Amino acid sequence: MKHTLYLKFLLGYVAFAVLGFLIVTTFTSRRTYQYMQEQDADNLYREAKTIASSYALNYYRDTLTLLDVQEHLFAIDTYLNAPIWVVDPRGKLLINSRAQTTGSSLTSIEGFNITSFGTRYYQTGTFFNTLSQESLTVYAPIIINYKVQGYVLIHKPMSQVTSYGDGFINISYLSMALIFLCSLVILAVFMGAVYLPIRKIARTAKSYAEGNFENRIQLHAGGELGYMAASLNYMASELSSLEKDQRKFIANVSHDFRSPLTSIKGYIEAIMDGTIPYEMQDKYLNIILVETERLNKLTQSMLELNKYGSHGAILDVSRFDINNIIKMTVQSFEGTCTRKKISFELILTGEKLFVNADMSKIQQVLYNLIDNAIKFSNSGSVITIETTERNDKVFLSVKDTGVGIPRESLKKIWERFYKTDSSRGKDKKGTGLGLAIVKEIIQAHGENINVISTEGVGTEFIFTLPVAGE
Repeated sequence: MKHTLYLKFLLGYVAFAVLGFLIVTTFTSRRTYQYMQEQDADNLYREAKTIASSYALNYYRDTLTLLDVQEHLFAIDTYLNAPIWVVDPRGKLLINSRAQTTGSSLTSIEGFNITSFGTRYYQTGTFFNTLSQESLTVYAPIIINYKVQGYVLIHKPMSQVTSYGDGFINISYLSMALIFLCSLVILAVFMGAVYLPIRKIARTAKSYAEGNFENRIQLHAGGELGYMAASLNYMASELSSLEKDQRKFIANVSHDFRSPLTSIKGYIEAIMDGTIPYEMQDKYLNIILVETERLNKLTQSMLELNKYGSHGAILDVSRFDINNIIKMTVQSFEGTCTRKKISFELILTGEKLFVNADMSKIQQVLYNLIDNAIKFSNSGSVITIETTERNDKVFLSVKDTGVGIPRESLKKIWERFYKTDSSRGKDKKGTGLGLAIVKEIIQAHGENINVISTEGVGTEFIFTLPVAGE
C-alpha cells in the first residue's frame, strides 16, 4: 500500500506551518505595526490638542511666559519621550521642548505645508528633513477667534513605536510555535488512531481481494473504524464459508454425477463387448434407466434451486384451500404407502382453510416433506399432517415416527446436497436438494420453516402460510 494518505497528512502539516509563518510575518506583523501606529497617533493627538487648547493658547494670549510654557512642555516631553514643537502657520519654530529657544533664535521649517498631512492628523517620516530619524508626527491647530494662530507638533521616533509592536510580534511567533506543537501532537494522535488502523484495514482487505480469507483485522477500536473492521471480519468469515460451501457443492455435484455416469458407462460397455449376456441385458438396461432418471431429477432440482436468486423467485400467489391440496398430495403417495404399510393421519382445521400463496410451489413443499417422511419411516408407522390457524397464520405440520435426524445434522439439512449418513445408506436415489428447495420456497413467501427431531423417535417439519381473507 502506498503511503499516499500519510504523505498527504505530512504535506498538509508542512503547508499549515509554512502558511502560518507567512501569515505571522506578513499580515499579522503589518497589521500589528499599523495598529500600534494608530494607537500612538491617537494618544499623541490627544496630548497635542490638550497643549494647543491650554499652554499654547495661554502663550499666545500672553497669560504664560515662554519659559513657563517650555517648562510644561519639557515635563510632557519627559513623560511622552517625544519632542514637542509649537510653530506658526508659516513654519517658524516658536517653541521647542528640547531647546531653550528665545525670540532672536527662532528657526523656520523649510517647505512647511500643513496640507502635507492630508486628511489625517499624523504622518511618518523626517518631517521636512528636520528630524534625524524617522518619526511619527501629529499636529493640533492653535485656534484663537476662529483663526489658526499656529500648530502644536509632537514627534515620536518610529523606533519607539515599533519596539512595542516587536513585543507583540514575538508573542505571536511564540503562540504560533505552541500551536504548531499542539497540531503536531494532534497529528501524531490522528496517525495512531486513524491512519495506522486504516492502513491495517486496507492491507487486510487487499489479502481478501487476493482470495485469502483467513486473515483477520486485529483492531481494538471503537467508533466507525471498529465497526468497519468488525464488518470486514464478518465479511471475510462469510466469504470463507461461502468458498468452502462452493468447494463442497462442486464436490457433491461431481460425486452425484460421477457415480451414475460411471455405472451407465460400465454397463453400456459390458453390454457392447458381450460381458453381459443377451438374456440379462434387460436387467442392466433398467438399471441404466434408473440412473438416468436420477441424473434427470438431480438436474431438475438444480434448475429449480437456480430460480431462487438474491431477488427470490417470481411467485404466482392465489387464494386456495390448503386442506384440499394436502389431501390431493397424500393421494399421490398411495402406492408407496401401501407397499411400506404406512398410513396417514390428517388433522385439518375446518372443511376448508384458505391461504394466499403459490399453490404449485406449496404443493411441491408438501410433496418433498411427505416424501422424506415416508423415506425415513418404519414399516407400519403413521405420518401425521396437521393444519392450525393462529394469529392470521396457518401452521402446517408434517410429522413422522421414523429414524429421526442426528442433533449435529439439524442445522445442515437445509444445505444443498447435504445428506445424513442414514440417508446415503438407505436411499441411493436422493439428491440432497429437496429440503434446500423447500426452504427457498417458504422464504420466498416471506414465511418460516422449522424442524424438531429426535433420533429414534421421529421428525416434525412446521411451516407457516398467511391466512386468506374472504
